[in-house]
Amino acid sequence: MSRTEEFEELRPLLFAIAYRILGSVSEAEDAVQEAWLRWDASSTRPASAKAFLSAVVTRISIDVLRSARVRREEYVGPWFPEPLLTDPYEDPERSAELADSVSMAALLLLERLSPLERAVFVLREVFAFGFPDVSAAVGRSEGACRQLAVRARRHMEKGRPRFEADRRVREELAGRFFDAFREGDVDGLLELLAADVHMVGDGGGKAPQFAERITGAAKVASLLAALVPPFVRIGGLVEPRVVNGQPGAVFRDRDGRIVNTLALDILDGRIQTIRSVINPDKLAHMGPVADAWAVLRETQRALRKAE
Repeated sequence: MSRTEEFEELRPLLFAIAYRILGSVSEAEDAVQEAWLRWDASSTRPASAKAFLSAVVTRISIDVLRSARVRREEYVGPWFPEPLLTDPYEDPERSAELADSVSMAALLLLERLSPLERAVFVLREVFAFGFPDVSAAVGRSEGACRQLAVRARRHMEKGRPRFEADRRVREELAGRFFDAFREGDVDGLLELLAADVHMVGDGGGKAPQFAERITGAAKVASLLAALVPPFVRIGGLVEPRVVNGQPGAVFRDRDGRIVNTLALDILDGRIQTIRSVINPDKLAHMGPVADAWAVLRETQRALRKAE
């Protein structure tokens, strides 16, 4: 197998590691590209390409995360990871576990860890790397990595997100949810929302968004029922998709451009959290992005006409 073939075979894993450390599709892709450049420039052939390249992409991601954290502290409003529609890394025996590890809730929990703790947790707990490889990747002794892993695991377990165990139940409930809010069916929405459901939006100060947090089934149902039907009437499309491993949707304008994404956390037969990403900078990796302000104005005009 050539060096290029070895790299391409490992590319999905490298992206999956980088994305979970960084929470950014674009930055993860850049980290993988930088790993390729270093791999291509290396004159030696390591005993394990997987161990070598995983270590390289991890170190790059740690460096990027350290600088990104400063920017995130200055971010306008709630910060969410860039939406991921498809995780290229697959392991049929651990598909559910991997999907949950890339959820918005899990990635936001990882944000509470230091860059080193986050990297160790991703390598050890998500991808089951042995401590010798983890140690080589982060440049710390095995003993130090074990301590980092314990601290990271403790923090993660305190707030570990829980999801409906049966993925078919999640998908069926999400389907009913999207049907109800396309139709503006408040009662139908209320049947599916947890009493203390909260909806949060990430606009980054660059797009219209909901208030930072809307809490309560009645408030959330009323808002969705008011806004979504007129959006559909002006040609908007609500496209159910898996978003970060969980049921969700991509909203598109009449020309197919992306307006925003929604991701749902579902537990005990109810939707617990709705997260919307509408910051255009975080949507560009998925395709052409709509002018969300223009879409909102047109939606509001349609709403007034219907009154």
